[in-house]
Amino acid sequence: MKNIALLLALLALAGCSTVKDWVGSKPEGPQPAKLVEFSQSAKITERWHGSFGDAGGNILQAALTADSVYGVSGKGVLTRLDRATGHELWHIDNKLAVSAGVGSGAGLLLIGSDKGDVLAFGLDGKLRWKHTISSEVLGVPQVAEGVVVVRSGDGHIAGLAAADGKPLWMYERSTPALVVRSHASVVVRDGVVYAGFAGGKLVAIKLTDGSLLWENSVSQPRGNTELERISDITSNPVLNDKQVCAIAFQGRIACYETTQGNPLWSRDIESDKGLFISHKQLYLSDSSGVVMALDKDSGSTVWKNNQLSLRDTSAPYADDHFVIIGDDQGFLHVLMNDDGRFAARLKLDGSAVQVAPLEMDSGILVQTRSGGIYSLSIH
Repeated sequence: MKNIALLLALLALAGCSTVKDWVGSKPEGPQPAKLVEFSQSAKITERWHGSFGDAGGNILQAALTADSVYGVSGKGVLTRLDRATGHELWHIDNKLAVSAGVGSGAGLLLIGSDKGDVLAFGLDGKLRWKHTISSEVLGVPQVAEGVVVVRSGDGHIAGLAAADGKPLWMYERSTPALVVRSHASVVVRDGVVYAGFAGGKLVAIKLTDGSLLWENSVSQPRGNTELERISDITSNPVLNDKQVCAIAFQGRIACYETTQGNPLWSRDIESDKGLFISHKQLYLSDSSGVVMALDKDSGSTVWKNNQLSLRDTSAPYADDHFVIIGDDQGFLHVLMNDDGRFAARLKLDGSAVQVAPLEMDSGILVQTRSGGIYSLSIH
């Protein structure tokens, strides 16, 4: 199953159209876990829901401001919803194939296209500027300290002026012959850009000029074939004030000091979904769909839940009580934070939940692949 998933991710670069073309209409081998019944100890309440339109073949996510929720469809329709009610305030059809978005900050909304276009809008929906980078934009653009940081499909990271989109710097590195198509972006904190790369590399870059501060190997390629040796970081790093952590597909998870990049700990756990860090724990869904909590200081396992295996789960979100995670059949699963047992479940619109829920107004915001957007509370 892992090799099938990897082949599909790789072949997406070559325009492979369907799963059936490569694995047949009746795939053999392990099947996704069937959902188990349980006694619900929490309740999910829908506050409102709306739609941003289908994401197409890319992973798109919403952006939050003080009073609004912004989202974009794969066909370029940018929509603003009222944060409290979900009512549509306006939408703008940009008539382009959007591959990344929405980023927000400094009074801007940012989306990226499959042609490498970066478009910056004001919160009123008016286009402020447009700039084209080296290849398709797959990661959500980030804004900090007057700099828009954009990652492209060829592994480059560009720094653009937030005021007008003019290029400030470009970070480039060589990539292996085979890489996994990834929607990973970057994380910016205290003037530093953190990013994971193909080959298991994690880097820290200076925000003002794009210079390298430090680099570490989260995972080393292993295996006899190029396919087996893929060990890419395909999700965003996570960090707090003292440590930054990343996880590689077909590789490892590792944490480092944020300042100098000194290693803290590492373990043989692999995932292409991503991590969530809290004040005590790291949460993840590994490559087989096992949801787990790790002690963030040592990496030791706190708990595991293997009842969502092979359901193509999303990255998790966690608060003081619950861990929330979606799957490819449109279910939202709520697990107890202390031991990982199921607490609640909700089926949304039936399309995949591919991105981690966002914290919003003492609840969460969840987006589906078909563009459904849900404001939910859990108690």
